[in-house]
This record gives sequence, C-alpha cells and structure tokens, in this order.
Amino acid sequence: MDQFVIQGGTTLNGEVTISGAKNAALPILFAAILADGKSTFSNVPRLRDIGTTEALLRTLGAEVNWRGQLLEIDGAKVDKVLAPYELVKQMRASVLALGPLLARFGKAQVSLPGGCAIGARPVDLHIAGLEKMGATIRVENGYINAHIAQGERLHGAEVFMETVSVGATENLLMAATLAEGKTVLENAAREPEIVNLAECLVAMGAKISGAGTSRIEIEGVEALQGCEHKILPDRIETGTFLVAAAMSHGEVLCKNTDYHSLEPVLDKLRDANALVEVSQDSIFVSMRDRELQGVNIKTMPHPGFPTDMQAQFTALNVVANGSATITETIFENRFMHVPELQRMGANIRLEGNTAYCGETAFLSGAQVMATDLRASASLILTGIVAEGETVVDRIYHVDRGYQRIEDKLSQLGAKIKRRHN
Repeated sequence: MDQFVIQGGTTLNGEVTISGAKNAALPILFAAILADGKSTFSNVPRLRDIGTTEALLRTLGAEVNWRGQLLEIDGAKVDKVLAPYELVKQMRASVLALGPLLARFGKAQVSLPGGCAIGARPVDLHIAGLEKMGATIRVENGYINAHIAQGERLHGAEVFMETVSVGATENLLMAATLAEGKTVLENAAREPEIVNLAECLVAMGAKISGAGTSRIEIEGVEALQGCEHKILPDRIETGTFLVAAAMSHGEVLCKNTDYHSLEPVLDKLRDANALVEVSQDSIFVSMRDRELQGVNIKTMPHPGFPTDMQAQFTALNVVANGSATITETIFENRFMHVPELQRMGANIRLEGNTAYCGETAFLSGAQVMATDLRASASLILTGIVAEGETVVDRIYHVDRGYQRIEDKLSQLGAKIKRRHN
C-alpha cells in the first residue's frame, strides 16, 4: 500500500493548475446513461473515483474511451441495469446510476454504496423522491431494487427534501429529465456542481430552470442526445492549495479555477490575514511576511462554508496564532483527522461536533493514517510545515479526489514523494 513521505519545514511558492472537479464529473459521467448517443467531456480529472465510474459504466454496457484529454461515453450502448457491489462499494457516488437507469430503462438494481467513512449518508432521500415519481423500490440483500410498471415512465412530481442533499438532488434531477410531466425539487442543493450538471443535461436536450437555487423545475422530455460538455474547475482542490500556501507562509497562484464558487473559503483566508487576489480564472494567495490568525469555521450547505474544506482549515488553525473553533454541521463523524494531528503535536480538543484549536507550540513529523479523502489532505498540509519527517499511510483516500497531489506540491517546493510500501 502506498505512502507519502514528507520532509517538513518548507515554504510553498509558485503556480499550480487546478484540475476538473471530481464532484461535478461523477454525476455528469453518470448522466451519459440518459443520452441516446455519444457524449464528449473535457477537463475530466484523472482520479481513482473517475476510474471506478468508467469501470461501472462499462459494466452497464457503455462504450467509454479516452481520446487524448477528452473522455467519450456512448450511452446508447448501455444495455444492463445492475450496478454490482464489487464496484459500488469503492465509491459512494455510484448510487447516482440509480436515477438515470430507472428513468431510461424503467428498472435498476444498484448496490448500496461505499466511499469515505465520514458518517451516515443514507439514500433515503433518493428513494423517497423516486417513489414520488412513480417508482416501486425495495432495499434487500444489500441492493436497491427499483422499477416502474412496464410500458410506463416516471411521472413528474413535487418533491420536498427534508434535508439538503447534493446526491439526492443530482439523482432526482437526472431522473426527472425523462419523466412524464413537470417535476419540482424543493429544498434542493445549490452547489456549483449542481449547476454544472444541469448545464450538461440542458446540452443533452433537457428542460431545466432554477439550478443553483433551492427550487429546481424540470419539464420531462422523451429522449436526450449526446453532447459536448466541460467539467468546471475543482473548488476544493483550489481551496486545499490556497490553505497550503497560507500555512507555509508562501505565495501560490491557482490557475484554471473560479473564485465565484469559493467566496466563503476566500473570506476565511482573508480573516486569517492572508492577501487574496482574484481574476477571471485564477486566485493568488500570499502569507509572506504576514501573521497567520486562527479563524472560526461552521460548515453549512452551499453557499455556506463547505464541509469538504473543514479538515484543511483545522490544520490551518493548528499553526495559526490564537484560538479558534471548527463546528461541523453536515456530517457527524468528520473529525477523524484530529487524533492524527494530535500525534504531530496539535493542540486540539474535541467536544461533540466542535473542535477547539489552541496555539500549538511545536509540530513534529510522525507516522499518521489517512481516514478519508479530505482528512488525508489535512495531514499532508500539516506534514509540509511540521519539523522532520511525516509518513502518511493509506493514501488511496487522497487518490480518490486529488490528481497526483504530490507532483503539484513538489512543483511548489514541497519535499514529498510517493513510496510503495
């Protein structure tokens, strides 16, 4: 199993090109199931989760090919409706095959999902919404078995989601594009990735309004066609590199990104006393000759502070002046990085869903274990600024969401290498 070996005490400087967003690419690739034709996607990140999605689409019968930097998926070739446990267990987003398969073929059998172990993320909202649209669903033997009456289509419905869920919004949005009549999604997630998915579906011929608001309206159509679509830049990868620059008192320019989707993160970096400058497709952060200050964080659904940046800001607070609190409101088990940071000397106290970060006198390298995707990023960032050597185990987590993070960090001056253990 691979490890990262990091020699700490370095300052990051330079430019880094941001990859396409994993959280946008995954639902968009599954949306290709809906299309009766070939779709071509650009700016797709080369990640472990993308590879899992490709394998699952091929299992369903789709033709999937890379043409240079473009990913082509022929949804017309899909002829199976079983998403098996062997693939779905590797990635929670695999449940996004459910809506497209059910909408196009009238039936689907999708294994209950896996992914990061950061708390209960039930599929109840997905199931309840599809049932409102006419599906009959049973969960048994570890699978979601869904069907509609033979010869029938899903029908439009008003669906109110009791809690804001990105995955449920995506699944129901995709299913509704081929439903008969109008579907209204209330209390929908508002993330930029939802907007990017809707733009892709519209390019396929869907009729959608309101994406990016809490009320999305979809007028179902009889068929969708293949399209060309560009995946938006990864705001979480961007935020991770900006935090790395601030923690190391360096200067980093993130290129091929979009500051509009990162306003809550940029506001907190400014609160931390970083210099932040934005342009149309880049963000510059400098902490050179500046004192890093701790910042209070409370995660919220978009447009609030993203839960996927919580672990990185926990690491930032560890090396900052003053005390600060981190409150996690989205997931109930997302502080698994804290005991690992404490092994490195971090002054953190956990109480329920809040981490209290005090000034840390000294951080030293240690052997630590990545427990989920974003936790692994926080350990890497801390290893870069700690004294001595840090070894991060179980880095397959980071490969799920960051495209060769060690190469990009090395370009900025980090002393990090991948070791096959």
